[in-house]
Amino acid sequence: MSRIDDIIIARTSASSYDSARKLSDAEISELIALAIQAPSAFNLQNWKFIAVTSGAAKARLLPLACSQPKITDAAVTFVICGTLDPHVTLPAALKPTVDAGIISEEMYVSWLDAVTNMYPNNPVMARDEAVRSASMAAMTLMLAAQGRGLVSCPMIGFDATGVAAMLELPATEIPVMMVTVGYAAPGNWPKKPRRAVDSVLRIL
Repeated sequence: MSRIDDIIIARTSASSYDSARKLSDAEISELIALAIQAPSAFNLQNWKFIAVTSGAAKARLLPLACSQPKITDAAVTFVICGTLDPHVTLPAALKPTVDAGIISEEMYVSWLDAVTNMYPNNPVMARDEAVRSASMAAMTLMLAAQGRGLVSCPMIGFDATGVAAMLELPATEIPVMMVTVGYAAPGNWPKKPRRAVDSVLRIL
């Protein structure tokens, strides 16, 4: 198997973290540099990441996440947000793709037009796209952590409204998922078995 196969198979959701081991700001930035390699429609890159690392911030976040100990024990808890205004941010996000000669100026304009027509007047589609993009970034983040000898856990057990208020998020940024990342402590479960491929796959 390739190394990526090994990383995917080895990754599991961890609840026990070594609270004495931290991650530097540089290490956190390196993880996010990998997370943003995730795909997004039109290359929207409609995500934001908040890294909660300080004891004070973790203490404020803890009751908003069902008081789960991993919030305080993990080196960092990432709050991964999807953004609802991709038509505003896409011009700057997509321009480097034009400058690199990957797409033409004409395609650039057509994509901007498409996004402007698709999302501003369709809040359901905008939210769905935000959730999709943030979720793909979250999975990429967890694989990046696994590849660096860290463990992680995706978390949906939190008060999204309360977290948004705590972090003073604008209305255009919605907390989609939290991901704890750090070094493993004893007590984590092994990888839980998965369903058989033929029970979930249909080939036409």
